[in-house]
Amino acid sequence: MSLPQTKEREYRFKLALRMGLPIFALILAFISNTLITTYNSLQVTFYIESILLLAFSIYFIFYLIYRGFDEKITEVVSKTFTREYLYKYLKKELKKEREYTLILISIDNLNDINARYGIKNGDKALYQVAKYMSEYLESKNIYNFAIGHVKGGDFVIGLKGNKSQYSTILELFCLKSSEYKVDDIEVKISGAIVDTSFSNNLDYMIENLFEIQEEIKYQKQTSNDEEINPSELESFVISAIKNRTFILLTQNIFENDKSIIKECFVKLKTPNAKLLHQKSYMNVINRLGLMVDFDLMVLEKIVACINDKESEIFALTIAPTSLRNPIFLTKIKELIKNKIMFIISEQEYYSHSDKFNNTLKSLREMGILIAIDKLGALHTSFLYMRDLEVDVVRFDSQLTKEIKNRNYNSIIIGFIAMAQARGVKTWMKMIESEDTKIEAIKLQIDYLQGKYLSELEKIYEN
Repeated sequence: MSLPQTKEREYRFKLALRMGLPIFALILAFISNTLITTYNSLQVTFYIESILLLAFSIYFIFYLIYRGFDEKITEVVSKTFTREYLYKYLKKELKKEREYTLILISIDNLNDINARYGIKNGDKALYQVAKYMSEYLESKNIYNFAIGHVKGGDFVIGLKGNKSQYSTILELFCLKSSEYKVDDIEVKISGAIVDTSFSNNLDYMIENLFEIQEEIKYQKQTSNDEEINPSELESFVISAIKNRTFILLTQNIFENDKSIIKECFVKLKTPNAKLLHQKSYMNVINRLGLMVDFDLMVLEKIVACINDKESEIFALTIAPTSLRNPIFLTKIKELIKNKIMFIISEQEYYSHSDKFNNTLKSLREMGILIAIDKLGALHTSFLYMRDLEVDVVRFDSQLTKEIKNRNYNSIIIGFIAMAQARGVKTWMKMIESEDTKIEAIKLQIDYLQGKYLSELEKIYEN
């Protein structure tokens, strides 16, 4: 048993003892007085009842104390519902209400506040933001709503009705909070909203809130007609991976107008032959822990499609977590041939960079090329470019869109200089016009890709 658990039990025992002593004293005084005054006339049942009364009193007091610790409803810091109680409460509400809305309110810079100003100020920010949001909703005549702390700087609010009733309120709150401060500490607040039209499963709804939040941060656009019930989506993804039902497409990447690389794209197929695009299924694959299975499935098919006549290198996006998985690496050694490039990127920097770099070195020794994706958008891509030995870096599509913008242009030039100094090739995607192509050539970017240069080509379907 850990020290916190031991101390917790000690604390509960001492508290129960302090609460129980007056009751035990009264019971003992009553029994003693009865014994002294009516000793001769007492029956055996009195002794049995006294012992039972004392035993049940002890049990009841200890039970109340221990249950009281287990059944916490509100959190000490934020004074909102605990995650456990919030989930229990919301599940009951979702069963009762046909229309129900969840709102996510996040303190995006809570980690920074904790690091720069101390944990106490971070706790104060949590409390003040929860209070601020509650007061704001009450000012809009919304009362008796559930609000709970889910994790980190994230709060979830439950409201009766559909999201159309609250979307404007949330937008106004986020606008109003753009310069919100707690004791001169800047607090960055963001929000997301979802209702039961998406799903009435609480877990799916909360996961969707975080997905929407990420989409807003990276300004991704989603179309409503692509939305699928999340439980169905999970079953579709599992079925597609299990039965190997997917479409494999490629697009040519050019160096000096010559096709050098073929990037591979995957669309999963549902049992009713509908196609699932990457933005629809990748979060589900991660959530279900199927990333290694997915990456292996795609890699096996690409290797099977490569023949000796192919001059281009086949490039596919591989999760860095798969590359760090021993089972995946063992399979690669059995499968791999030349003419393969792995494209990697991830949100969080992997701290054991030396170990990761050794893995990439062993792959490169096998003839596999390594490309870093989303340079200019993810800070991890810049750090991996600095710390890892790779062959290619690919710019984020936003840099392509803003290639004529002087500020973005200077960033691209800086990245190109860094890449050339390290002997790394540069790659730009989303070339959609002649003007963009000319600008990219002027900047001496090595590889160019886009619909203007080459359309997608299907090479496999099952």
